[in-house]
Amino acid sequence: MDLYWSHNIGDEGRAVRKVHPTGQKKLPLVGVFATRSPSRPNPICSTTVELLERKKNILKVKGLDALDGSPIIDIKFHHPSYDAPSNIKWPNWMKELSQYFKKNLI
Repeated sequence: MDLYWSHNIGDEGRAVRKVHPTGQKKLPLVGVFATRSPSRPNPICSTTVELLERKKNILKVKGLDALDGSPIIDIKFHHPSYDAPSNIKWPNWMKELSQYFKKNLI
């Protein structure tokens, strides 16, 4: 897992409190903390990446959703026991969105 600073979101973006997930108006308006929206009050973001290569202090990764130039704050290893709890409850809109991405992006 990688923590990074979302440095390109200005004050206006930080003031956003509710969004339509992935900008889709057909989905309900929900709080930004229920989404992966980059517009959020806290500029610290996280993502899980796959480590492809390490050369001294240079890491080559796959799956980083940060913009180029985003400062990396911390790097943590992914541990399934800690990072993937099994008792998660998702709202229906999130289940639908997840199914959509599985069908259309894989």
